[in-house]
Amino acid sequence: MSEPVMSLQNLTRKFDTRGGEITAVDNVSFDLNKGDILCLVGESGSGKTTVARMAAGMLKPTSGSVIFEGQDINTMSKGDFHRYRKAVQIIHQDPYASLNPVHTIGDILRAPLLHHKLVKGRREATQRAGELLELVDLHPVANFIDKYPHQLSGGQRQRVSVARAMTLNPRVIIADEAVSMVDVSIRVSLLNTMLKLRNELGVTFLFITHDLAVVKYFAWEGNVGVMYVGKLIEHGRTPQLIGRSLHPYTRALAAAIPEADPDLTRSKEKLQLRSLDIPNLNNLPGGCVFHPRCPYWEPGLCDTKPPPLVDVGGNREVACHVAVRDIQNGGDGRNLIPTEEKVRPRAAD
Repeated sequence: MSEPVMSLQNLTRKFDTRGGEITAVDNVSFDLNKGDILCLVGESGSGKTTVARMAAGMLKPTSGSVIFEGQDINTMSKGDFHRYRKAVQIIHQDPYASLNPVHTIGDILRAPLLHHKLVKGRREATQRAGELLELVDLHPVANFIDKYPHQLSGGQRQRVSVARAMTLNPRVIIADEAVSMVDVSIRVSLLNTMLKLRNELGVTFLFITHDLAVVKYFAWEGNVGVMYVGKLIEHGRTPQLIGRSLHPYTRALAAAIPEADPDLTRSKEKLQLRSLDIPNLNNLPGGCVFHPRCPYWEPGLCDTKPPPLVDVGGNREVACHVAVRDIQNGGDGRNLIPTEEKVRPRAAD
């Protein structure tokens, strides 16, 4: 197997807060291969955006490494890091805040081309800017290149953000909730534009989202990593992870994906969590951090021992004591006994 384009190894990031030190990302590792799509999924506070910022070189990890083409980005020379930042671009969540309101769309796209001397002059920069607008389906170009961001819709602004990310011919694009603030009606069109970049130009994507339905559409041929309060709790190929989730948290997320077919909706697993409250990072529960919400947790195990991320075969990893034990006993990792049945007292004979 070829060397990954990017490898995140045991990334941990801690922050000091008024309530004490918190661990926003806890020992997260995964690889990004050329042309691959990896989606990081999780609720607010799961640490997925912090991972993205460390991968983009915008935030240094407390410990662990981000390896790009065999080099740790945090020990690179200034010149190597400069080349890294050109090769790895980010698309931000908010298209209303990420574009300079006093610059035209043409200025926004010409600036990186001229700064990095990728073109010979303003005329060539304008020509390349037009090509980028065509690439992201903003045409005719004359209708957009001289406009200001406030004159465009949210979806059009986000397409400009995608075009700007492509100005430096990146190898990796980190998309942080890139479609969450645009109308649902144009979300699929934006996802298709990014898929075109991957399929035609070989761009690798690290895609951050809270929406497993978006993952199902965008990364069906890719991978998914599920995060929960800073930990990577399940990782695998998208069809297997969504269709046969192993971790109870992932199963709950998959069960919540809306389906157009009512028969599919009726046949989907109904998984009732014990609580909807996310743990406070200043006061995390002992053992598995998900056990206060888990319908399958086992007293004396899940509340005392943190589960490691275990390779269970088939390019799957999961951090769940009961699912891993079921697999080791010959099961599929999903035939789990609800906690209430484990602790229910037996009827007298």
